Amino acid sequence: MSELVTGEAVALELQPARLPSRALALLLDLVVVLVVYVVVSVVLVLSTASWDDAAQTAVSIATFLLVLVGGPIAVETLSHGRSLGKTACGLRVVRDDGGPIRFRHALVRGALGLVEILLTFGVVACVASLVSARGRRLGDVFAGTLVVRERVPAARGGFVPLPPPWLAGRFQELDLSAVPDGLWLAIRQYLGRMNQLDPQVGWAMAGRLAGELAERTGVPVPPGVPPAAYLAAVVQERQVREARRMFGGGPVGGGLVAGGAGVGGGFSPAPPSGARSPYGPPSYGSAAAHGPSSPSGSAVPGNASGADGPSVVVEGAESGRGEGRGTGFVPPA
Repeated sequence: MSELVTGEAVALELQPARLPSRALALLLDLVVVLVVYVVVSVVLVLSTASWDDAAQTAVSIATFLLVLVGGPIAVETLSHGRSLGKTACGLRVVRDDGGPIRFRHALVRGALGLVEILLTFGVVACVASLVSARGRRLGDVFAGTLVVRERVPAARGGFVPLPPPWLAGRFQELDLSAVPDGLWLAIRQYLGRMNQLDPQVGWAMAGRLAGELAERTGVPVPPGVPPAAYLAAVVQERQVREARRMFGGGPVGGGLVAGGAGVGGGFSPAPPSGARSPYGPPSYGSAAAHGPSSPSGSAVPGNASGADGPSVVVEGAESGRGEGRGTGFVPPA
């Protein structure tokens, strides 16, 4: 099982397709394409019977390239990696980072498929798929794509924290074109598992990823912004741009995260009960709930009714003194 993350920041447990399922899907696609090719060829032969041999040869070559090469490229581009055979077998072509493929990916796959599938009767494609750890043929390697299985039991993904509301739209002018897909994948995997990591390890990993991301974008991390919050906000900005490109540039309220939560919109689901704050620095014990305090201080509720609210650390609270620590706040008697 290989964890992939789509361009919309949806964490998926997808299994790379192996040779038998890919061969079956390819066989179905070839049957359909050959039927179409035969029908088109018969119609053209009847239509061009009065032409000379050179013209008929040119038409035959053009028909071969358009139907057997151009057809699969157009289908994969328009269906985002789902041909008829792949749909029947529950397969899909995706980018290395899990996002949907585009025309350039389908073009490279189709051009190399002419050599490794049609001209060599699939021998080169079979050998490359058997040698590859993820079952990729040469077209997938050069195009940066991967064929995965979609019909697998859905696994419950980890909670992916949303960026803080005060960071929404802050990185709209950020240039993300130089960020490689591998770094996006590492950031999304970290965001999906940050609550499962040791606080110190998670904080250090977030700082390293934020530094790499800032180096790629050319803009440093804003002062006072936690690294994990910075990563989540930039991922949100990227998925909004992907959605705008996919849906024609209309207004987008947000994308998707693991668990179906909206990002950037008005809906922000609460984290699971008992989960620690995802963006704060690592802390342990009572400091995680009340913030840092001196040995002589204690946490005092911010209101007298006992309702949930901010806590203030008061110097000498145990001895009855009511001087606020560094805030000027004096709790009511």
